[in-house]
Amino acid sequence: MEAEVFIQAEDADGSWTLLSLLASVVMVFGGALPYVPQYQEIQRSSNTEGFSTRVCLVLLVANILRIFFWIGKQFEVTLLLQSLVMILTMFAMLHLCCSVHSSNRVSTKEHRLTDLDVRYFWKWSAFEDYLLFCSGLAALCAALTLLLLDSAVFVEALGSLAVMFEAMLAVPQLLQNLQNRSTRGMRSGSGPLMFPLN
Repeated sequence: MEAEVFIQAEDADGSWTLLSLLASVVMVFGGALPYVPQYQEIQRSSNTEGFSTRVCLVLLVANILRIFFWIGKQFEVTLLLQSLVMILTMFAMLHLCCSVHSSNRVSTKEHRLTDLDVRYFWKWSAFEDYLLFCSGLAALCAALTLLLLDSAVFVEALGSLAVMFEAMLAVPQLLQNLQNRSTRGMRSGSGPLMFPLN
């Protein structure tokens, strides 16, 4: 009888472990999944009109800050992995948008990060500029975190900034839709990227 109860307890523990692992995998990749249909639509149509790359900016900044917050105050590794997956997803979206823009470009004028022209911030022609900006942001965060890691106020400020940026996720796409006066080019049901305005 005791052996039977022990086996049932082991089975229950194994089921919870499997369920917990499955939930963690869904958490890690679930945030990136809504961007798959958007990526496919942009790739199919060679048109980025319905997608705001500033969504990528918001998510990249939020997740870079979240990673440095984790260094100061460890939270669940699942959320750290989620940040890494989201950063890779946003880089994939930016890479695709840059490729589409370069193939559709009529003008030979390119806008680069090194131009230091505020009018074209986050509208650069080359994917490398986005990588350079994010690397610079990460380097700045790394230096500040190294210097101020012992400051609870700094660590909490990093976490608050990360949450604040993530909470603003809808703003860039909403502004893009208002500017276009349309949601044309967006896929229906694409999660945080869909804001029906018309």
